[in-house]
Amino acid sequence: MTRVMIQDLRAARYCLAGVRPWFRRHGLDWQAFLDGGMEAETLRATGDALVEPVILQAEAREAGQGSSNAEADDGR
Repeated sequence: MTRVMIQDLRAARYCLAGVRPWFRRHGLDWQAFLDGGMEAETLRATGDALVEPVILQAEAREAGQGSSNAEADDGR
C-alpha cells in the first residue's frame, strides 16, 4: 500500500501553507502526516481529486526507492 509523505506534496508542487487547512477541512491530522506520512487510500477517501497528483508522486518515489527509507525534510 502506498504511503504519501511530505516530500510527495513538494514533488507535486503543492504549497504547504494551503495543504494544512485542507487537512483540517478533511479531519486529517497534519502533525501525524508530518511525523510518518499517510496511506494513499486515506487521502483518496476524502473524494478530493487534488490528492491524485500527490499519490502519483508517492507511487513513483516508492517504485524508485525499493525498500530503503530516504530521509527528507519534514516540513515543520
